[in-house]
Amino acid sequence: MDILGALGGTAWAAAFFIIALSIIVAIHEYGHYIVGRWSGIHAEVFSLGFGPVLFSRTDRRGTKWQVAAIPFGGYVKFLGDADASSVRRAANSGLSPEERRHTMAGAPLWARAATVAAGPIANFLLTFVVLGGLLLVTGVARDAPTIGSLKPIPAEQTLREGDLILAVEGRPTPDTKAFGQVLGDLPRTPTVAVTLQRDGQEMTVQAPNPMLPLIASVAVKSAAIDAGLKAGDVILRAGGRDMVTFTDIQDVVFNSDGKPVPLTVWRAGETFDLTLTPRRRDIPLADGTGFETKWMMGLASGLPFEMDTRPPGAVEWVSLTARQMWDMTATTFQGLGHMIAGKISTCNMSGVIGMAETMGDAAKAGWQSFVSMLAVLSLGVGILNLLPIPVLDGGHLVFYAYEAVTRRPPSDRALRWLMAVGLTLLISLMVFALWNDVTCV
Repeated sequence: MDILGALGGTAWAAAFFIIALSIIVAIHEYGHYIVGRWSGIHAEVFSLGFGPVLFSRTDRRGTKWQVAAIPFGGYVKFLGDADASSVRRAANSGLSPEERRHTMAGAPLWARAATVAAGPIANFLLTFVVLGGLLLVTGVARDAPTIGSLKPIPAEQTLREGDLILAVEGRPTPDTKAFGQVLGDLPRTPTVAVTLQRDGQEMTVQAPNPMLPLIASVAVKSAAIDAGLKAGDVILRAGGRDMVTFTDIQDVVFNSDGKPVPLTVWRAGETFDLTLTPRRRDIPLADGTGFETKWMMGLASGLPFEMDTRPPGAVEWVSLTARQMWDMTATTFQGLGHMIAGKISTCNMSGVIGMAETMGDAAKAGWQSFVSMLAVLSLGVGILNLLPIPVLDGGHLVFYAYEAVTRRPPSDRALRWLMAVGLTLLISLMVFALWNDVTCV
C-alpha cells in the first residue's frame, strides 16, 4: 500500500476542502454581518472557525474579527447574545433603550429576520456569481457551428480552425442545435464525411468521428478519477474491444456488472494500460422526473475540437446562469425526496470526508472544476441552512414567523427544548452522512 501517497492525497483533499469551506463560511457569515449592520444590529465578534483564536483585530465599529484554530465553520456574535447561536440572550437589564435597539433581541422583527436570512442568501449569490463568472470565461457557442480550436488526438486532423460546418454525413447543420442533433445519430465509424466552408470555399472532407472516445471531463469521486484518467485522454480499447466512439465505452461499462474493465489509453502521444472499476450511481433522468441507477465510470465525452464561442449578452448571461442554478436546486430537492422515499440509495448523501474527497478531486481536475464544485457546495450550504430545523437559520426564521403571527416570541423554555431537538437532528444527520463516507463505495 502506498502510505505516503494516501497521506498526500488526504492532505490535498483536506487542504482544498478547508479553502472552499472557509470561502463559503466567510461569505455566509458576512451576509449575516452586513445586513445586521445595515439594520442597526451591532456585531461584537465575526469569527472564521471555532476554538482557540489564532489572529484577531477590532475595527473602529467595535467588531472583533478573528480567525480560530478549528476551520470547520464560523459565526457572528451580535450584541446581547449569550452565545454564537443568537437564540440565547444575555442579561440586558443594564442597557438603555437605545443600546437595546442595537442587540439582536431588541431589534425589530424585520431586522432580525433579514439578518438571519442574509446568510443563506449570500451563499446563493456566491453560487450565482461563480456560475456566471464561469459562463463569461467559457462563453456560449456561436449560432453557426464554427471550429474555434483543435485538440490533440491519435488521428490526423483534417479540419481547421475557423471551418464552418455545413453538414455531417449529408445532414445539414445550420446551427449548433442541429449540429448536436446530428452527433447523436452518427454511425460508429472512425471517420465521417464533413461538408464545410473554408476560406470562402465549400468542400467535403473525411474527418475523425466527432464522437470518438475522447474524455472532456472526469467526475469527482468517480471510478475514472480513481483509475487515473484525465481530460484529453482517448480510450483506444476497453474490455478487450477496440473503441471507435464514446458510445462503445458506455456499452462496455453499462454491461460490466461492476467488474473491472481493462483500458488502453492514449495521452499526449503515449499509450498505456489502466483498469477501471465501474460504480453504481443514481443519475437524474433527462426529463427531470426522477433517477435511474447505472454502472458508471464518471466520464463526459468531448469533441476533437472546441466550438468557437462568443461572450453572452447581459440578459442572456443572467438567464443562463439563473437557469443553471435553478436546475441544480431542483436536482438537489429531487434527490432528497427520492432518498426519503427510498427510490435511490442514501449513499448519495456525503459527509465531511466525502465533501473533502470531492473538493480534492475537483482541484486535481483543474481550477474550473474546483470553482464549479465551490458553487455546488455553496448552494448546498444555503439550502441546508434554510431547512426549518432549530439551530439552523431556517429554524430561526420559523421562530420569527411564529412571533409575527402571535405577536410574542417563543418562551425561553420552548426555545431550549426546540434547540435541543434541532441539535440532535443535526448531529444525527452529520453522523449518518459520515457513516456513508466510510461504508459506501
